[in-house]
Formats: sequence, C-alpha cells, structure tokens
Amino acid sequence: MNKRLILLICVLAVCLHVSAQNTAKWIAPADTAMKNYGVYHFRKTFNLTARPTAFPILISADNRYQLFVNGVSVNYGPQRSDPQNWRYDSLNIASHLKKGENILAVTVWNQGVYAAWAQLSVQTGLWLKGDGVNSDTSWQVMNDHAYTAIADDNHIVGPFEQLTAAQYPWGWQQAGYNARQWQSAKVTGDKRTLFPRNIPLPEVKPQRFAKVRRADGLTVTDAFLSGKKPLQIAAGKTATILLDQGVLTTAFPELVFSGGRDSKITITYAESLYDDKTNQKGNRNEVTGKHIAGQYDVFIADGGSKRLFSPLYYRTFRYVELKIETLGEPLTIQDVRSNFTAYPFVQKASFRSSDPSLTQIWDIGWRTSRLCAYETYMDCPYYEQLQYIGDTRIQALISMYVSGDDRLMKNAIRQFRDSRIADGLTQSRYPSNMRQIIPPFSLFWIAMINDYAQLGKDTSFTLSMIPSIERILGWHENHVRKDQLLGKMPYWNFVDWPAEWPWKGEEETSGIPAGTLEGGSAILTLQYVYALQQAAAIYRQTDNERIGASLDKRADVMKKAVYELCWDASRGMLADSPEKKEFSQHVNALGVLTDVIPEKDQRDLLLKVEKDSTLIQCTIYYRFYLSQAFKKAGLGDEYVRMLKPWKGMIDLGLTTFAERPEPTRSDCHAWSASPNYDLLATVCGITPASAGFKSVSVAPHLGSLEWVECTMPHWAGTIEVKLKRTAGKGVQGTVTLPAGISGTFKWNGQTVSLAGKKNEINL
Repeated sequence: MNKRLILLICVLAVCLHVSAQNTAKWIAPADTAMKNYGVYHFRKTFNLTARPTAFPILISADNRYQLFVNGVSVNYGPQRSDPQNWRYDSLNIASHLKKGENILAVTVWNQGVYAAWAQLSVQTGLWLKGDGVNSDTSWQVMNDHAYTAIADDNHIVGPFEQLTAAQYPWGWQQAGYNARQWQSAKVTGDKRTLFPRNIPLPEVKPQRFAKVRRADGLTVTDAFLSGKKPLQIAAGKTATILLDQGVLTTAFPELVFSGGRDSKITITYAESLYDDKTNQKGNRNEVTGKHIAGQYDVFIADGGSKRLFSPLYYRTFRYVELKIETLGEPLTIQDVRSNFTAYPFVQKASFRSSDPSLTQIWDIGWRTSRLCAYETYMDCPYYEQLQYIGDTRIQALISMYVSGDDRLMKNAIRQFRDSRIADGLTQSRYPSNMRQIIPPFSLFWIAMINDYAQLGKDTSFTLSMIPSIERILGWHENHVRKDQLLGKMPYWNFVDWPAEWPWKGEEETSGIPAGTLEGGSAILTLQYVYALQQAAAIYRQTDNERIGASLDKRADVMKKAVYELCWDASRGMLADSPEKKEFSQHVNALGVLTDVIPEKDQRDLLLKVEKDSTLIQCTIYYRFYLSQAFKKAGLGDEYVRMLKPWKGMIDLGLTTFAERPEPTRSDCHAWSASPNYDLLATVCGITPASAGFKSVSVAPHLGSLEWVECTMPHWAGTIEVKLKRTAGKGVQGTVTLPAGISGTFKWNGQTVSLAGKKNEINL
C-alpha cells in the first residue's frame, strides 16, 4: 500500500471520528435486559457500485465484538478499557468488499454477571461508523440462545461456554442468509465518550498441536494433527484425546467436525496435568499417572457438515483434552487447531553467552512476557488476566528492553492513573470491576513512571503524571508516625508471597510483613522512601530541582529513622520492624536500594543476607528487587549465579516461568520473566545514563561467563555489545551505539567514553 493511500485512509478515519458522535448510534437488541449475559448477532446489508480502494470504519462494542465482512472474520475488539475511556478500532475493510451486495456482520457479547474481573461495562451495545453503514435502526439483530455460560464462583477470567449447534444460525455472516425474522436494532441513547485505540491490534497467527499424548477409545495419528486425516468416532462411543501444544500458549482453539447429531464434545484447557495421587503438577512434560483439570467449553453437535467451533475469547493452554460422547450417529472430526494471539510485540533484542542455559531462560522468559500481554499487561493468562502494578512494572521494563515498544507501557500508566480513588491512591489492578487497593503498588507505579522517564522520549507524558504522584505521596505522608515510620494503614499492604506470609483467606492479613497491621513496618516505610527517591528523579528530569531536592531530604529523614529503630547490631542487619522479631531479605534489599545501609557495608550485608536461610526469603517476584540491590552494591557479577530458581523451573518442564516456588498456582506469571530485563541491563550492563535514554551506560557483569553478545533496541537505533574475557580480569570486544548517542563503558573501576558508532574495547 503506497504512502498516499495510507495518508488518505488516516484522514478519512479522523473525519469519521469528528462526525461520529452525531451520526453513529449505540444500538442493541430491542427485547433484552441490557446488562444480562447474552450473545447477539448484528447484520447490515449494503451495495457498492465498485470495489473500493479504501473503506474505513470505526467500531466498538460492549463488552466485546467479532467483526465479519462477507463471512470473513476480520477483527476482535474493542481494546479493554473503562467507561470513561471507551475505545474504538479504526479498520480499513476495503480488501474484504466486492462490487454489489456486501454483508457487515458483528457478534457482540455481554458477559453479564459472569464478567471477567478485568471487564468493565455500561450495557450491551454496538457502535459502528462508516460510509452508508452507520449503526442505527437499519441494522438487524438476533439474540443467539445457542450459547450458555459456563462459570463457577471463581470465574475471574469470565465465562466459558456451551454452544448447542442446533440453535445456532449457521451462515448468518454470509450473503443469502434469510434474516427476515430478525428484529431491527434499537438505539440505546448511550452517551459514553469514545477514544481511538491507542495500542496496535493483537497478533493472530495459525498454529498446530505438537503431539497426541494420550488417546482412549480410538487411534489418533500424526496425520490428524496436521489436518490431513479425519477421525471417525462410532455411534454410542466415548473417547478422549489428550493434545500437547508443546509449550504454553494463548490462542483461539478451532474444532471442525461433521455429523454426530447430539454428540457432546468437552474441550478442557490446562497449563499442566495433575498427579492422580498427590494432585500436584510435578514435571510438566509427564502425563503418565496424571489427569487434566481446568476450564472447559462444550459443543453439542447438530449433525451438520464441517461445523467450526471456536470460543468467543481466547484460551490459555499447553494441554487440551477432547472428551467425545456420541449418541445415535457417528461423528467425524476433520481438524483441531488454534490461532495464537497476543499483543504484537516484536523481539528486537537478542542475548547469547557461553552458558547455553541462559538462552533457555531468555526464550522462556520472553514467551512468559508475551503471554501476559494482550490488550493490557496481565499477571497471568490462565487464572486472572488482570493488570497489576507489581507485575506490570517488571513487564514494562522487559517490553522496553526487548522490543522497544512503549505503547502498552504508556497505556498501563494512564490506566492506573485513571483508576485512582478519591484519596488519590491507584487501584492495585485496572481495569477491574472488583476494586482492590494495595498502597505499595501505588508507590511502584511512581517507579514505573520513572522507568519510562529514563527510557522513553515523551517528557510531556511524564509531566502529566506529576499531580497523581503528589497525591500518592501525600496519602502516605499522612500515615507517617512521629518516629518517622509508616503507621497503621488501611487497605491491603501486600509485599510478597514467602511461606511465612501465606494466603490466609483474606487480603488484609496475607502476604504482609511484621509491623503492617499495627504500624511500624520497616519494609513498607522503605518502599515509601524508594518512591520518594524515584519521584525526586522524575522532578529533576522535568527540570524541577527544588522539589526533587526536597523529596530527597524527606527520604533522608525516614532513612535515618529506619536505621536507628530497626538495625539489629547482634545480627548485623535490618529487622522488619522495631520489635526485631522478624528478619527478611526484603527489608535488607530495600535498605541497600534506598541507601539506608551505608555504601561501604552494602556488599557484605547482601552476601550475608543471601546465605542466611533463617531469613524470610524473597520469592520470584521480589527477587527482582533483591537483584537490583546486588547490582547497586557492586555485586552484579553474582547475578548469573542467582538464576538457580529459573533453572529449576526449566528442569520441571515449564515452558513459561511460574508465579512462585512449587507448589504454584500459575505456570505463567509476568513478574517471573525479569531475567529478560537483567540479562541486558545487568549482565550486559546496558542502562540509560541520562533521562530519555539520551546517553548510555554499559557496565557489564559477566560473572562466570566467558563471553556475551547482545543487541537491544533504542529509539535512535540499536545498541550492540560483544565482549569476551581476556587474561586475568580483562575484557575485549566492541560496543556499538546509534549515531548521535554517546555513552560510557565501565569495567573494574575503569571508564571509557563511547561514541555513536562501533567502539573497540580492550581493558
């Protein structure tokens, strides 16, 4: 497509948006409760005198939609957001149109009372703007009662579904379908404000299962998996097939079959199987003596030919079990496959080293990060699909380092700003219809803004967040006691998931350290100090040295108080509270990150803290902050050695990184992908040397590695590092910076200036 045509389409889309509020209407079925669960099909027939070169439309729906043009599935949407910032998609559908009669067909579904926690809603509706196809009463609509929600009390990701094929209006997306019994849509009068999509459309690509791991009641060959040999299931039979994708994935499964009237196919999705005796996951590659358990869809066949079942929303799975129960007719399954989907991150970074296991960690970490990003970041794709600040900060760093794409990061920062409650705190996760407040996460949101200020170019974006930063800091300041430690605070002051802070059935008392409920927690206080320091850096980056200095001064007062009240001389480390009954890696890592611990003592403290098994240990999430403390203290060379938990997950057959040590709930959790950041930022040592990444610092920490090679995207081009150890403590290689970008290379106390070109290193 030439540039002039692209420009024309963009101009037309803008013009459509300007006029859209007064011409396109929100429409819905006339005979349904607008907030109930339901699946609705909308149709619009229109004629064209010639096939157009451009046909832009704007489209949105509540909750979600799937758009078909002349029977072809074109798009899923809209971008998940909130009613104050409802998003529409801009699409050019010209390539799907033809001369003569054309059909726009849209499935809209409302999850109703079964809604995913991440799904916000006003009421059922479709909104579409296009030349001659505006959503109004000329559209036809039907309520599809073929769908029944499958949901239990733990439907955090929304309902799964049973589809009774005999009730489904097959062919409704095509020209020639008889829709005379359909109703005219009604205009709802919905006045919500619409905004254009601010992130790209998801990636969608076909994929096939890797292997059949088990089959009972029939024989399945590899030819079936490739779609070349149908399966025949006789009448009156029950059969099961266990399929293995090979790796965890997020995808729209597709099942094609014929005949078998009234046959029941149950499709169960799982990250891993469970041991029949212990009900634990064990090695994820093993299936013997194990069973599947998890979320499922059901399809009831109608006897038709080549019926295609695909759920309304994507599923997460490595293993899929098909349980097939036929009645009076045989059933033929022609194919089973899926379409992978995720946010369209492109891996522009690379990492190689003398340790092949780090390549595995890199690949698995990137898969973890990708599966935890769709229309928002999310903690995990299988269980919650919620955008939590604690996870998102780490994910956003990975995104910036590996892909250079800042759009989902900026969207997340905005959404957390928009989630603020009356007292100024952000919600811990957003979008979400189940409000949850974790004050420490509001503090890490400030750190996330500073991450963007360091790596991104949009200074005005950073400035726009300052009023919200001030409200969060002010809220915490109001809870500081006279002794300068944070006192008793409302809400859930979650820190981490070590065994000593277990889930207790209620949020407020779970995952929290000593001093949280009654006040006086050194950990919570230092998280506030950390946020003050991050905010000070933001102010300095936006040319406000005076406020930056005042925040640093405030942090210094609290640092002194923590050291005086919580330093335990007998153990030579910080305690979690002034009572000095509980000690953790967490508080000492924060003590280093905030410089509560004198710089001269930081190295010895951290080495002692890491080896002391009597301390409360950081789990995978908080090991990110422990690693940053090691790096700050000049112990970055220890990082490769500290990757043992990730290597342990690989040994267990995980193809993504888990939420926490075994036994774990989620096999794929965003915060566990942090090595993809640290392999570049710590091992290769690439970090911003000034705000906006206008200059670069390269301070590698090879540890036990003999050589490393990496590339990393930068807004001005690509950073490339190739290094190998030489005799003694020397290093040799090259560092290439983009044109116009300068930097420094640091190694064993030596500093070399870098220019925007290929720089030779020999120290």
